[in-house]
Amino acid sequence: MNLKKILYASLVVWVVSGVYGWLTCGWLFSKVYTLPPNIWKPVAEIMTPANQIGALIVGLVAAFVFVSLYAVLWKGIPGKKIRKGIDYGVLVWLLGVMWGLASMPFYMTINVLVVVYWIFTSLISFIILGAIVGKMYTPR
Repeated sequence: MNLKKILYASLVVWVVSGVYGWLTCGWLFSKVYTLPPNIWKPVAEIMTPANQIGALIVGLVAAFVFVSLYAVLWKGIPGKKIRKGIDYGVLVWLLGVMWGLASMPFYMTINVLVVVYWIFTSLISFIILGAIVGKMYTPR
């Protein structure tokens, strides 16, 4: 594994993920968060420095884990470069994201449309992030 490439790819994944989240959840489709029931914290509470710093740290750690796991599994993922990364992104989405999101309405008071929105936007996100990792990370 090449730690320098992992760190560099992690930073890019972190930035792209943050921009994608801001574009989709914070701007283009922000209306989805107004659907009842209102389970969200007030904006003023979300925007506190502690919350913002915490979210940035969690996002950076998640990006590092995402890229590091790709590095560990690299040999076993079919395809080359971007295709390999896309396959990895879809695999992570299928195994780690989709099932957790799909089960939310069964144990949370959350609007099903929010969950459907998250399922589709997370798929697109993981395809993009996987393609980035596939392009940026080759251990040699």
